[in-house]
Amino acid sequence: MGREERGVTPAPQRQSPKVGSEGNYHMNYNFDTFRGDLFGGITSAVVALPVALAFGVASGLGAAAGLYGAIAVGFFAAVFGGTRSQISGPTAPMTVAMAVIITSHATNLTEALTVVVLGGLLQVLLGVLRVGRFVAYTPYVVVSGFMSGIGIIIMLIQALPALGAPNALGGPVGAVRALPAAVGDINLSAFAIATLTLAVGVLWPRRLARLLPAPLMALIAGTLLGVLWLNDAPIIGQVPTGLPGVQFGLPSASFLAHAVQPALILALLGSVDSLLTSLIADSLTGTRHNPDRELIGQGIGNMVAGVFGGLPGAGATMGTVTNIRAGGLTQVSGALRAVLLLALVLGLGRYVEPIPLAALAGVLMKVGWDIIDWRLLTRIHRIRREHLLVMLMTLGLTVFVDLVTAVAIGLIAAGMAHARQLEQLELDSVVSVPLLDRTFLSLPGVDPYAARVGLVALRGSFTVASSHKLVGVISADIKDHEVVIFDFSGATYLDDSAAMVIEQLMEAATKEQTEFIVMGLSGSVANTLQTLNILQQVPEDQIVATLDEARQVANELLNG
Repeated sequence: MGREERGVTPAPQRQSPKVGSEGNYHMNYNFDTFRGDLFGGITSAVVALPVALAFGVASGLGAAAGLYGAIAVGFFAAVFGGTRSQISGPTAPMTVAMAVIITSHATNLTEALTVVVLGGLLQVLLGVLRVGRFVAYTPYVVVSGFMSGIGIIIMLIQALPALGAPNALGGPVGAVRALPAAVGDINLSAFAIATLTLAVGVLWPRRLARLLPAPLMALIAGTLLGVLWLNDAPIIGQVPTGLPGVQFGLPSASFLAHAVQPALILALLGSVDSLLTSLIADSLTGTRHNPDRELIGQGIGNMVAGVFGGLPGAGATMGTVTNIRAGGLTQVSGALRAVLLLALVLGLGRYVEPIPLAALAGVLMKVGWDIIDWRLLTRIHRIRREHLLVMLMTLGLTVFVDLVTAVAIGLIAAGMAHARQLEQLELDSVVSVPLLDRTFLSLPGVDPYAARVGLVALRGSFTVASSHKLVGVISADIKDHEVVIFDFSGATYLDDSAAMVIEQLMEAATKEQTEFIVMGLSGSVANTLQTLNILQQVPEDQIVATLDEARQVANELLNG
């Protein structure tokens, strides 16, 4: 299926980047490349303006904070990050997390911004420690449940301003509790504005979106309705213009100790959000990002945003896809977008003050709807039961508990589900067979139907997933033979748990007075067993390389 069939318009054909050994890529920068970056930067800036305003209001820091965050994170993540085509700025997950921090972990602006700066510092540390590459191993069902939960949170929270009511404390749960009162005291003007904004965002033709993005057109329509006719709906109000001043202050030492937990939430959430967007950018451009460098760039951007009172951000999927569609391919497009937004802030602040909050709510409700993973939800009846459970668990914890808890428990549950599947695959790779005396041994007068020697062959990889069952599966076969050959010639990997089980199997053979031979040890499997001193109880002459050598040793043991 081509990109056009999936609804993704390919970027203009220009010189393809070359992927380097470090995960970066290089290209000959020319006028065509700059033109694509310019178009990408302008288009993504237009898309970012209403979304940044809406996220700023939704976070509780104010509309200006959304713009300052889009500028700071967008510029520094583009310059220092590791994904050339990525657009960074306030995102739905970071906005929700910031709203929770403001209501639950901070008593004033200084404390809230301290959490942002500390979170950025932790992101830089994660990049320096080179942990970014592990995000690529996040199971899809966890990502799906997490993102769908974020989409539901956005729609629940924005339902209140869409009805003309103020935002409620307590996140999505607080919003649900406040909904009955908001419905009973509904502001019909705000509701009409939100409805029109949402309708325009949904129905705006795709062919016109190239000229005027749907979020911006929806915001224009809702604003015109509020300014010209329905002017009794709540509005953004005064927005500071000009360059932001330093908003960051020195917090108390006691608060710093309590700020580590919410800062870690921001750092982990921003890292996961950014690197998942980087994977999407890679799939669209055919390039490969540098995850550790990306975390460093995102961390620097968030630290600067916190110092100047901006909303923390991450890699923005919608902005990144828009940038790539418009032709942006290098970090120049992200830097240009930030510069354009700064120019808008310097002279456009007074023009956004009359924007109705209901119009921003309509824009964000469309964003929330799009974030929900409908592609997987429409196949919910076809998903394996354990994967469905992981997805629903992650979704529920995201909405009703918190984001980091949802991802942490989702990863644990997904790991357990994967281990259960891996267990059966690994056990299927164990071969335990009797070796008939008449075909295997060279002893005189043997019983043609006796099988005094057994072979236990371990093929492939063995981990903690199957280790606890290996003893039960193999021990029963060990006691039926006088000699057992443990064949590792087909084993490619053995973790520490499985290695300790091998020792238990040898002890079980000794207990049953069964001699054993170790065959075919090599590579990492041999290193693991030797490192853990598993082979200390095995005589050197009973460690062999081939089946012929094992036959000779078995004859000697039986003769003895």
